[in-house]
Amino acid sequence: METLLIIVVGLLGLIAIGQAVRVFELSAEIKGSDDASITDKDNRTQGILMLVFLIFMLGSFIWMVVEYDSILLPISASLHGIEIDNLWDISMGLIVVVFFITQPLLFVFAYLFRGSSKRKAVYMEHNNRLELFWTGVPAVVLAGLILYGLATWSDVMNPSSEEDPMVVEIYAKQFGWQARYSGSDNSLGYANVRMIEGTNNLGLDVNDVTSLDDIITSELHLPVNKPVIFKFRSQDVIHSAYLPHFRVQMNCVPGTSTQFQFVPSITTAEMRNNPDMIEKVSNVNEIRSARGDDNWEFDYVLLCNKICGSAHYNMQMKVVVETEEEFNKWLSEQKSFAELL
Repeated sequence: METLLIIVVGLLGLIAIGQAVRVFELSAEIKGSDDASITDKDNRTQGILMLVFLIFMLGSFIWMVVEYDSILLPISASLHGIEIDNLWDISMGLIVVVFFITQPLLFVFAYLFRGSSKRKAVYMEHNNRLELFWTGVPAVVLAGLILYGLATWSDVMNPSSEEDPMVVEIYAKQFGWQARYSGSDNSLGYANVRMIEGTNNLGLDVNDVTSLDDIITSELHLPVNKPVIFKFRSQDVIHSAYLPHFRVQMNCVPGTSTQFQFVPSITTAEMRNNPDMIEKVSNVNEIRSARGDDNWEFDYVLLCNKICGSAHYNMQMKVVVETEEEFNKWLSEQKSFAELL
């Protein structure tokens, strides 16, 4: 009812504005004046407004960069993430430089060359040098940026590693995640959604011997500085596995398997002690305290970045990056698939 009322009020407001404009036009016709004509004063006013808007726009941009810097992601917690962050910084740097060159020119020119009864506009049909400049320079810059992006993408998607990566399956379903470790043989057993039955909620093939040592968990633990390859699978709809702190995102598609390999480089404990993260946590807890909520402690998290249903917002899993010794101790405490049968 409230939404309907807002819509009705909005429509009535538009009608009122339209009627007011019509009254103004009729009044001008009765007086015999031509209010549609544009004077030098009008042009000067519009030119000054252009400059005012330029100052407001640039000031707002600078303010937002400073104000929202504290809520951006911290440093990358994976090796490949450094390359992705560098690509982001270079791309945004170019965009910002061009923005601060072109926008002042646009609005200052609008002021300097505003309409005036004392001068006439000059018609210029074509200029080959200018055409070459404003098409050639952006083309060269974009070509370089694209080539750098392709090289970065190739390095990220085809990483080289001196040791075999640990194989872990990330299994998605509405609305949660499960991790399956490949066990001592570092090989995941065959699984199919049609085999889901009882406690076998990942559909593992009980007749496949490589499935027996697989370890299924509801929390994801990773050893620091060790390569890991994620195999993504979905039970129902398309989900998107998103690990923002590691700069990882990959779709989980029903009926097929996708994968991504990376090396976590910062443990959870180290990230908690990072000065930027300490400040971010403090800001969050200040807000939570004002609402009467418990304090929050930072943890890496796996999120779903596809709108997959009503509980999509709550589809997340805790991720712990720890030393190899701590990881091995945790893994040894987990039960294998054979022990769960």
